[in-house]
Amino acid sequence: MSFLSDEHVIEINDQQEMIGILGRNDEFLRLIDASFDATVMARGNKIIFSGNEEENQKLEQLFKELLFLYRQGLPVTSHDVRYSIYMVQGGAVAKLHNMYAETLIVTWRGHQIKAKTLGQWNYVRAIKNNFITFGIGPAGTGKTYLAVAMAVTALKKREVERIILTRPAVEAGEKLGFLPGDMQEKVDPYLRPLYDALFDMLGSDTAQKYLERGTIEVAPLAYMRGRTLNGSFIILDEAQNTTPEQMKMILTRFGFGSHMVVTGDVTQIDLPAGRKSGLIHAAKVLRDVPGISINYFDEKDVVRHEIVGAIIKAYEQFEQKPEEKKTGETE
Repeated sequence: MSFLSDEHVIEINDQQEMIGILGRNDEFLRLIDASFDATVMARGNKIIFSGNEEENQKLEQLFKELLFLYRQGLPVTSHDVRYSIYMVQGGAVAKLHNMYAETLIVTWRGHQIKAKTLGQWNYVRAIKNNFITFGIGPAGTGKTYLAVAMAVTALKKREVERIILTRPAVEAGEKLGFLPGDMQEKVDPYLRPLYDALFDMLGSDTAQKYLERGTIEVAPLAYMRGRTLNGSFIILDEAQNTTPEQMKMILTRFGFGSHMVVTGDVTQIDLPAGRKSGLIHAAKVLRDVPGISINYFDEKDVVRHEIVGAIIKAYEQFEQKPEEKKTGETE
């Protein structure tokens, strides 16, 4: 990096790197420029910015971290840019760097899986350091995907002997009895996101071999009753649709040499009216139990299209309105 008076200049290796961190048609550059008072522009293989000392320092840190991420062979996304801006402006550059430096797993295609937000990174730390970890938050925050990544990593390192993935098969608008096939075929659609994450990590052939051998088991929650799960990495997904009794049942299946991750979104409960969610209940009951970590995600942790985070925030704000104001609005 070289500097000219109050005008800071960062030289990039080649045009491909410029496109990588500034986006096609300078999409990311415009986003960065709009987020700072300093003037930011690109000329050839140089990024030039000029502002006060504090802004210049933050911009230098921002481009350094985006380059660090890109040079690891990862495509920089608009989410990466937005979140990096958020972290740099919040003075959390060291945490951002540590997050980008850690690869959780390399998939069968050679893709690196990393935490994309501080909430995700703390969640991964919690999984590593606790027996049972809860991940509670909206869709798109990577709760299940990261849990599967950690499970596959533990299996590859022989820290566990098997992976058990389970979900409650709650009927959400369509009766199971009306669906075609036997019981396993009826519940498979509920378990499909777990299969998808496995196939993404391991490839369909390897995942299928593990499934056939029983090294990986994907089953409805009801199949867990009466078992003791030793040497296992257990993931309970969509846990907001468990009852308190079901939650207690799966938590007490925990055995020696095991880890458990429980994930769910308390804003998407499909239980019949009047039934309490086991996830909400467990988060209250177990919050002070040693060896159990309860982690909450919010719209800042959504790693899908930015409109998803905006939708989640809008719904949260609406739900916080006084009841009389909500009911008084025109439908």
